[in-house]
Amino acid sequence: MKKSKLLAIMLIAGLSITACQKEADKKEEPKEEAKVEDKAEEGKEEGKEEGEKAQTTELTFKPGTYEAESPGYNGPMKVSVKFSENKIEDIEVVENVETDHVGTPAFDIVKADVIAANGTGVDNVSGATITSAAFKSAINKAAEEAEVSDLEGFKKNTIEVKPQEAIEETYDVVVVGAGGAGVSAAVEAAQAGNKVAIVEKNVEIGGNTLVSGGQYQSVMPYLVWDKENPDATEGEHNGEKFEKVKSDNGRIHTLETIYNWSEEPFDEKLSDGEEFVIGDIEALSKRGVHEEYLPVLKALKEEIKAYLDWAKPQLEAGKQETDLTLFSTINLHIFQTYYGGIRPNFERTAWVYGNEGLVSQFIKEGQEIKPWLNEMGSKFDDSTQRTLIGCLWQRENQFIGSEIDGQMEEGRWATYFRAPIHKFEELNKENKIYRRADAKKLIEEDGKVVGVEGELFDGTPFTLKANKGVILATGGYAANIEMVKETNEYWDPEALEGSLKTTNRNSLMGDGIRMGKEVGADTTGEGFTQMMPISWIQDGNLAFGGGEDVIYISPKTGKRYVDESAERDVLSKGAFENGIEINGTKGVFVEVGNVESPIPGPYPYKDEDVNLRQYVREISELDGLFKELKIDLTGKQIEDAIKEYDSYVMGQTDHLDVSKESYRSLIGVAEKDENGKYKPETYKIGKIRVRFLAPSTHHTMGGLKVDDHRRVLNKEGKPISGLYAAGEVTGGIHGGNRLGGNAITEIIASGRTAAKTVEEDNK
Repeated sequence: MKKSKLLAIMLIAGLSITACQKEADKKEEPKEEAKVEDKAEEGKEEGKEEGEKAQTTELTFKPGTYEAESPGYNGPMKVSVKFSENKIEDIEVVENVETDHVGTPAFDIVKADVIAANGTGVDNVSGATITSAAFKSAINKAAEEAEVSDLEGFKKNTIEVKPQEAIEETYDVVVVGAGGAGVSAAVEAAQAGNKVAIVEKNVEIGGNTLVSGGQYQSVMPYLVWDKENPDATEGEHNGEKFEKVKSDNGRIHTLETIYNWSEEPFDEKLSDGEEFVIGDIEALSKRGVHEEYLPVLKALKEEIKAYLDWAKPQLEAGKQETDLTLFSTINLHIFQTYYGGIRPNFERTAWVYGNEGLVSQFIKEGQEIKPWLNEMGSKFDDSTQRTLIGCLWQRENQFIGSEIDGQMEEGRWATYFRAPIHKFEELNKENKIYRRADAKKLIEEDGKVVGVEGELFDGTPFTLKANKGVILATGGYAANIEMVKETNEYWDPEALEGSLKTTNRNSLMGDGIRMGKEVGADTTGEGFTQMMPISWIQDGNLAFGGGEDVIYISPKTGKRYVDESAERDVLSKGAFENGIEINGTKGVFVEVGNVESPIPGPYPYKDEDVNLRQYVREISELDGLFKELKIDLTGKQIEDAIKEYDSYVMGQTDHLDVSKESYRSLIGVAEKDENGKYKPETYKIGKIRVRFLAPSTHHTMGGLKVDDHRRVLNKEGKPISGLYAAGEVTGGIHGGNRLGGNAITEIIASGRTAAKTVEEDNK
């Protein structure tokens, strides 16, 4: 068997190859958690030298097994290392909280390299750089415990690297990127009978989907109000009955605002000194509607009227809004995606909003996501319609995992990747996934894109030709902080200075946009980057959560400053204006919630303290906490803010200094009477969860310009033959702000659309 074929097989399996362990990431020790630099910096590649030689320093150790610990990406990592007199015999990861299929794949690869090199001078694994560095740091500490004869030599010992014979293969479809969009495109293409290759830069497939909340927005009609059976309390799905979802408080007010929305053409004029308050839909509704969304609005108004005619008499009779079945339709989802993305630029000279065709397409096709994945073995919680930060409505679908050949596995990976890739490999044994493969350039012949060139992690060049088309699904560029700043047209430039971080994996650098531009692709909306308002201040990682059950407190004033259920840019702008700076991170604010309130997403912390992240305390203990953290707040200020908010939730007052569109529960606790109303005389504040959060870059709304079929367009608005794109690499969909949970809906729907278009264009 040729070396190139053998290498490809081993790479596809994700195996570590001693002769091919050159990884293009920086060799560096992990920083203390509070000092981690931009993940974009962590992921930068070094140039590879042809045939880089191994460095070997002869060493001695005190034989034995030693344990050591180092701060990893998500928390402490403990390793056990067995040494003989002159070499490492074995390495075991004893404890870790690294993200499955993101950080954890680095362990086997780095372990094999370190043992082969007898030292930690080997390279980090792309996409798991910080985990790799932390792993090596812990091994270094174990070597010190083993009294290594030359610690610096141990840290430099590495292995020989030689690029292998070039790989040249031909497929029907080549997909660049193996996140949610890429995998969906590849599976859909394979289901059409194509031979498909996926090119993935990281060590494992999954992309940003694996570091997201993992829930996707799509209304489940059987769980919400049905005009044909308005009093129904149950709905049927796949032969099983489910209790219909109840409404949160505030939904009726939103529906009334939409029902009264002006149908005049949208007024873009902003007079001198006039402030446009993002998130104020009352004001936005008076500006009118863009022509292409008018039919959606009219149809939605008819749906809302039918619901209000049913709901209002019940409210007038004394029912609580939370007793009512939730109203939710596809038209509501489309219209909220539209108005949640209408934004002027920072200079207030131009407006942006989502393309109606693209928005309607992904939302309507989002209805097929669950049945499509279910057929492959993916599992969802079919009984809920949840919320998460900045989603605007109860419309989120919660993943569970997947069941393949009778084997159940839980989590995001299992739901969105294990099941589809099992199907992908089953459909055609020649389908391949090239992991740790960096696509560099699109191949053009006679005005058509016919493939992609790139380089494997060891320097081996590859050329993958595509008979039918290339689909770019490389994600956005939120990890490329400099590109975010250079393209910015939305945020106050001062807010982006300092230690701005990202929720993204370090591979999200804008590679697909660059490659598309090189073959003449047009772009749109690149000036609008979404901030994730609830990120950890040390590293920018997504903290998970929703706004309906919590309040946000300004460390400057000790008061609420924003509607916590509003859009993500509203929350982030509020944080930048009302937060403080800690260790260079701007916009730090305090989130306060009842310790019993669940946090959406795969939340790793329950009720324990985590330094500069989360603290569980009684009100009486807060003064000491704030003093220890050197934050100018008092327990009395937090108590006053909680009581003002809870009085409103209990119905004791009808006014909040800062209004809130939708809310669910108290921060304190109180009993309810037989009619579901709170009994204020039973109210008290128990233990609360205090979190310290700040905005970080999350999603780039701008990217390659595509038509409704996901063909990439050139600057003349014409499709570039053979080139398609799906997911965050594209622009024009979410306008200036994306609703929480819309990304996964869009990436899966658009990936499938792109693959279907490839097939249609080659008939």
